[in-house]
Amino acid sequence: MSPREGFTWKRKVEPNLKPVETTRRWDETQGDEGSGGVVEEGEPLSPSAQMFHEPNFNVYIVAVMGCKTPIDLPVIKSNLVHTLLKHPRFSSLQVEDEKEKGKFRWIPTNVDLEKHIIVPKIKPGMDSPERFIEDYISNLSKTTICKTQPLWDIHILNVKTSDAEAVGVFRIHHSLGDGTSLMSLLLACTRKISDPEALPTIPVKKSKEKRDYGRIWGWLLGVCWFLVLLWNTAVDTIMFGATVLFLKDSESPIKGPPGVELMPRRFVYRTVSLEDIKMVKNALNATVNDVALGVTQAGLSQYLHLRYAETKKRHGATKIRNDLPKNLRLRSTLLINLRPSIGIQGLAAMMEKDTEVKWGNRIGYVLVPITIALHSNPLDYVREAKATINRKKHSLEAIFTHSIAEVVLKLFGIKAASALSHRVITHTTMCFSNLVGPLEEIGFYGHPLAYLAPGCYGQPHGLMVNFQSYANKMTFVVSADEGTIPDPHRLCDDIVEALKLTKDAVLESGRAGGTT
Repeated sequence: MSPREGFTWKRKVEPNLKPVETTRRWDETQGDEGSGGVVEEGEPLSPSAQMFHEPNFNVYIVAVMGCKTPIDLPVIKSNLVHTLLKHPRFSSLQVEDEKEKGKFRWIPTNVDLEKHIIVPKIKPGMDSPERFIEDYISNLSKTTICKTQPLWDIHILNVKTSDAEAVGVFRIHHSLGDGTSLMSLLLACTRKISDPEALPTIPVKKSKEKRDYGRIWGWLLGVCWFLVLLWNTAVDTIMFGATVLFLKDSESPIKGPPGVELMPRRFVYRTVSLEDIKMVKNALNATVNDVALGVTQAGLSQYLHLRYAETKKRHGATKIRNDLPKNLRLRSTLLINLRPSIGIQGLAAMMEKDTEVKWGNRIGYVLVPITIALHSNPLDYVREAKATINRKKHSLEAIFTHSIAEVVLKLFGIKAASALSHRVITHTTMCFSNLVGPLEEIGFYGHPLAYLAPGCYGQPHGLMVNFQSYANKMTFVVSADEGTIPDPHRLCDDIVEALKLTKDAVLESGRAGGTT
């Protein structure tokens, strides 16, 4: 009998709640006070936000912040009042509409910080602080936040680890916003260590220089570009439809079983040199994202190679022997935010001056094939990742898949849209993301940060890999269902080793240059 057979486990959730009493106004056209003329104030949740409340897609974002100093609780509380609580989503309840059952609205409320800031009692002299942090976050993934309060909290863990003096864990329900916007909001609460009044500097994508090909050649290239865009979009849309209907990834040791979204997860992270990644990037004329995906493919290939070898009881298998099955289909689902980026400057202005910003979840899907193979040249993984990402950039897949989900939502309702999303994700194997962080060291309300490590739980994948840059470092997070991946530390080690081998291959080739 498999470890899961006959085993039932569900995340601890809050019971169904009656409508919450919140701020209201009296509608004078309906009569006097007490006559029943009451109207709720607040806008409805977007369809994407409401979808994150479906039982099979109840997703929380977890952002781990390692601090170089112990965390001062009074300082955190006093600053939250003047920053994060100024954001409407962080000071509003999600209340079910009494007229439209199953639909929710944002209702402003008074925030009790004591319910949102959790400081657990910690026994001194623990054997492994790192294991304590891991266990704490894993136990956190077994719970949800009560809907009688805004759906976020922060956990203060004044525990000294090998790379931080203390750890803060932000937990935010995905209905409050997409991952990129929420990370930008947290960064808008930080300031440079070198200039405590200045916001962090976030890298801006450089626009390519336009070449003058002449009128005729320019027209022909434009037509070719458009035709390739149409072709790629058509192929990707067909593949998306096939994935919804029947196309599944191959069964593998890293593919989660049905119901994996309800299982607790373990978050394991490593910090590597961003300069090493940039060296590879420059040598191959690639991007940081290309290198991150490439070393992830290399690490996963080695990890799966050993898992298959162990399954066949060949524990002494060498790296030369290939135990990977042929034609292994393995894809990553990327959820792409289609809303224009607000930027940390706009979010900081919103919190300081009460200005309005556009906010929400407007998400499209991109299905990215992951190469699983044993290459003799580590640079081949990055080259393949670069080719895949370049093709995906030249496609409207995210826009079309979002439109398909919108049509399903309007025609058949939120349950059908949620079922479509769940089916797409369960037919793929993992999720991968890469978030761009500040160029310099920053402080969160005066606490210098050693690293940033974001992840998620509640998604129907057994594995998620997130990369987050910070100053001259890159931290990647493996969040995994331990029933699927019982040894996430080994997977992290394989990814670290893949980066080292890739860097060494660049040095041996003599192509190592600058790290811009």
